[in-house]
Amino acid sequence: MVRELSPQSAIVVGGHVAAIPAIEGMIDAGHIVRGEGIRWMREYLGEDPDAPIQHPEIVSGLQTRILGVRLPEREGGTAATIIPSVGCPMGCNFCTTSSFFGGKGKFVNFFETGAELFDVMERMETSLKVQTFFMMDENFLLHRERAMQLLRRMKQAGKSWGMAVFASANAIRKYTLRELVDLGISWIWMGLESPRSRYAKLQGADTRKLTHELQEHGIRVQGSTIIGLEHHTKDNIAGEIDYAVEHGTDFHQFMLYTPVPGTPLYQEMSEQGRMLKDVELADTHGQHKFNFRHTAISRDDSKRFLDWAFRRDFERNGPSLYRMCRTTLQGWLRYKDYPDARVRERFAREAAKLRSVYNAALWAMENLFREVNRSVSEEIRALRCEVEKEFGAAAQLAARLGGPLPSWTTRREEKRLPAGKTYEPPMFLERTNWEVSPEL
Repeated sequence: MVRELSPQSAIVVGGHVAAIPAIEGMIDAGHIVRGEGIRWMREYLGEDPDAPIQHPEIVSGLQTRILGVRLPEREGGTAATIIPSVGCPMGCNFCTTSSFFGGKGKFVNFFETGAELFDVMERMETSLKVQTFFMMDENFLLHRERAMQLLRRMKQAGKSWGMAVFASANAIRKYTLRELVDLGISWIWMGLESPRSRYAKLQGADTRKLTHELQEHGIRVQGSTIIGLEHHTKDNIAGEIDYAVEHGTDFHQFMLYTPVPGTPLYQEMSEQGRMLKDVELADTHGQHKFNFRHTAISRDDSKRFLDWAFRRDFERNGPSLYRMCRTTLQGWLRYKDYPDARVRERFAREAAKLRSVYNAALWAMENLFREVNRSVSEEIRALRCEVEKEFGAAAQLAARLGGPLPSWTTRREEKRLPAGKTYEPPMFLERTNWEVSPEL
């Protein structure tokens, strides 16, 4: 279409799609850019590749739905996205991000110091009216000196910002819990992978203990577990999944072991002749079936085990929203009288929804989950009662009056989705320094 409408335009393709073997013969593009693209584009345009980067304004999500309800979008209601760096020096063999930006031991920092990050975040706070940030960095806490520089600036300016980060277990252990709380870490995505994995990021780490310690301090944990590692078999996979479920993380992603083009794992599987030839690239995302021949688990079984893992976690630990509310309350109770006003302000902001919409959701989940796991339903009820004890009549009223609505919308959604209802993200177009050609 671009060639048809604007034959003279240069077409540049970058991002992870550029790692697909022989992509040059699949699409009619003038340039295929692999790796970090800002420097490439600046050099292509004749600009200084080392000039300071002007971080774009990006929100981290849109059209969020929960319990069958699309949440209203308001200014400042969604975290801003900050990209401090790309790549990851840990170099896990399956990691597309690590391999795309140089592999093990390599990464590209866009902002070297905490002061630079602070300036970007403060600008986003003003322009987007946000106080929370999603740090899109594969291992944000690995760069301790930069993080501690940022903390000093936050303290000096009295910023009560909250941050969601990716971090490996060993990187998290470089900090005290107080440092994490002071820094505003409110959500951590942590790879759990497998108790028998040999990835450096997990060596010597008791991830179950670490998860519970983080939650006790109000830090929500997103666990990530791989299904179909080389040592997995039909006999041991259930135990591996149960080990992951026992963490009781607030959220849990289960992902199939997937050789993606450009990764060491893809090269290894290709050399062994184990890549399946009839799998569409669009289905190579780790949430369907294997795209390679596993030595002990069939392709169809991979889907069955993946679905069972999500179901097992849901039935044992309850809805993620319930778990998130539990961790939020733990943080509030521990830090509502904390000496640092910044921290008190952040926890008060995070706990505010407990007295209203979250307690209504707890009422709905308590009633709906009786059909799934009565003991977990009782745990949700106990949490709701604790919330009402802490926040009083407002929380009680929210549950009694607001609870029936999400209960009804959830049941409606349970009927819609199996019937084929889907939700697709909208298309959006961004233009920078845009000028319309007089020829058009």
